[in-house]
Amino acid sequence: MSMTYRYPIETVKPVDLEARADGTMLARLREPLGDYPRRFTESLLRHAQAHPERVLAARREDGGDWRRITYGEMVERARRVGQALLDRGLDAERPVVILSENDLEHLTLALAAMHVGVPYAPISTAYSLVSKDYGKLRGIIELLTPGLVFASDAARYGGAIEAVMPADAEIVCTRGALDARATTGFEALLATEATAVVDAAFDSIDGDRIAKFLFTSGSTKAPKGVITTHRMMTSNQQVLRQTLSCITEEPPVLVDWLPWNHVFGGSHNVGLVITNGGTIYIDDGKPVPALFPETLRNLREISPTIYFNVPRGFEDLVHAMEADDALRESFFARVKMFFSAGAGMPNSVADGLYRLGEMSCGTRVGLYSGLGMTETAPFALGPSIVGELPGAIGCPAPGMTIKLVPNGGKLEVRYQGPGVMPGYWRAPQANAEAFDDEGYFVSGDAIRLVDPERPELGFAFDGRVAEDFKLLTGTWVSVGPLRTRALAEGSPYVQDVVVAGHDRDSVGLLVFPNYEACARLGGLPAGATPAQVVAAPAVSEFFQGFVNRMHAAGTGASSRIACALLMTEPAAIDRGEVTDKGSLNQRAVLGNRQASVERLYSDADDVVRPAA
Repeated sequence: MSMTYRYPIETVKPVDLEARADGTMLARLREPLGDYPRRFTESLLRHAQAHPERVLAARREDGGDWRRITYGEMVERARRVGQALLDRGLDAERPVVILSENDLEHLTLALAAMHVGVPYAPISTAYSLVSKDYGKLRGIIELLTPGLVFASDAARYGGAIEAVMPADAEIVCTRGALDARATTGFEALLATEATAVVDAAFDSIDGDRIAKFLFTSGSTKAPKGVITTHRMMTSNQQVLRQTLSCITEEPPVLVDWLPWNHVFGGSHNVGLVITNGGTIYIDDGKPVPALFPETLRNLREISPTIYFNVPRGFEDLVHAMEADDALRESFFARVKMFFSAGAGMPNSVADGLYRLGEMSCGTRVGLYSGLGMTETAPFALGPSIVGELPGAIGCPAPGMTIKLVPNGGKLEVRYQGPGVMPGYWRAPQANAEAFDDEGYFVSGDAIRLVDPERPELGFAFDGRVAEDFKLLTGTWVSVGPLRTRALAEGSPYVQDVVVAGHDRDSVGLLVFPNYEACARLGGLPAGATPAQVVAAPAVSEFFQGFVNRMHAAGTGASSRIACALLMTEPAAIDRGEVTDKGSLNQRAVLGNRQASVERLYSDADDVVRPAA
C-alpha cells in the first residue's frame, strides 16, 4: 500500500525495454537528460555572483564555534590556490594528493584544483592513520606520482608522508611542519595573487578533462584509480536535479560526515550542495561510539533539509532520537528526505525513522535508496522508497542506458552514459576487463525487474555476481538476499555477516557482531573485549535465536543457515576487509579468514547451530 510522505518524490517513471535474442536486455528511462555545465566550478561561480554572502561550507573550529566560508570567499580562495597550483606546473602526470579528513582547506584545495584543471586525488585517511604498513597508500602514490601532497596536520600525517611520499613531491600542511623535509604552509598558497592565467585555465576545461582520481576499496587487489571527469560530475548533478526535485526548490543544507575520498560524500553530496547553492556543515562525528556524540551535537544545532548516511548511522540516530525529544524535533524541523547507501537498510531502522517522523511532522519523511558506483559518479539507478518495494533501487538515471546480461542465473548490470568513467588510471589490463565489446562498463552487480509486467516500478538489487557460489549439490547460493535478511533479522546486534559455503553442502555465516550493542545486551562494562562480549549469556542466547530464525526461514539448502561463527577479531582495513563506510568485503574476509571458515564447518563448541 502506498504511503504519504512529507515531500513526495516521483519514483515511478516510464522505462523503455529492448529485449535481444540472446537474453540480453537494454533499459533506459524515457525522460531525457537535461543540459548540464561543461565544468564543475561553473556552479560555484554562478552562486557566488548571485549570493556571495551565503555560507557554502562550515566546520567547527577546534571543536568550538562554526568557522564559515561564503560563496564569495570560496571563489577568491579557489582562484588564489588555483594560481599557486598552476605556478607549480601540476597536471595529470603530477597531480595533487590530499591525505586529510574533510575540512575547509581540503575543500578549498579540491575546488581550486578543479577550477584550473589540475587533477587531484583524495585518499582514505585510514591508509595514513590506521594502516600499519602503509601498503595501500604506497601503491596509490606510486601509481599517481604526485607533485604536491596536502595534509591538514603534519604531526598526524607525518609518519605516512615520511614513509611513502617521493622526495620531489611538495608537502603542504595547514598546521605544523615535518622535521625531515621542507613543508609549505597552506597559507602560502592562499597568499598567491590570482592572475588572468587562472581564468584562461578555467576557460580551457571541457567535459573530458580529469577532475579527480577516486580509488576503489582494493578488496582483493590493489586499489584502482577511477578517472573522474568534469562531465561525469556535472551530468550526475543534473540527474539529481531531475530525480530529487526538492533540491531545486530550496538550497539544500547538509550536516554530513561521509568521507570525501569516497564518491558518495565527495562527488554526490558536495556536488549537490555547490550545484544547487546550498550549505554543507562538515560533521566531525561518525557512526562509531567515540565520535557519534559529535554528530548528535551538530544535529541539535543545525537542522538539515536532506540527510545522507549509511544504515549504521541511521540506526544509531534512531536510537538517540528515541531518548531525546529535542534532538528529534531539531532533526525533523525541515528535513525533506533521507537517502541511504552502502548496504541494505534493516526494516527496523526504516520503521523507526518513519515512526519518529510521524511523531514530529504528522507524516512520514521519505527514505530513499538507489544503486551506483565510483565508476558511475555515482548515481546510476534510483530513487526508490525503502520498504515499499522490498530491495528496490529504482529506475535507470536519465541519460543512463543499462544492459542486463544473463550470468550464472542472474542478470548482471552494465552501464553506458555520460556519468560512466573513461577508465582506470594507468591500468590497461583492468580497463580491458572493465568494458564489454559494446563499451558498457561491467559492474559485477546483479539486478532484476521488480515486476516484469510493470518495468516502470524499476529494479531490485540481486547481489554481486562474483559473490554468489555453488554448494556441493550444484545449487547456487545468492549471497545478497541472504546477507540482507541476516542484517534485518540480527539488528541491532549484528554489524555485518559474510556468507560461506563454497563447495560445502550447507550455508554458514561468519558474523561480525555490533560489539557495543552486544556489550549493553550482556550487561558488560566499557572496555570488555570482543571475546568477553560474545561469551556473555544474554548475547549467546540472542545469537542462538538468530540462527534458529535464519534456519527456519530457509526454503532449501541454498537459503537455510546451518551454522554461524561469531568473529572476535574486528575486520581490518589493512587487509581490505572493511571500507571507509564500515561495510565488509565478502571475498576479502573469506580469503583472509580461511581458518575461521574451517572452524565454522567443524564440531567446535563455539559454532552456533540451529536448535534441534
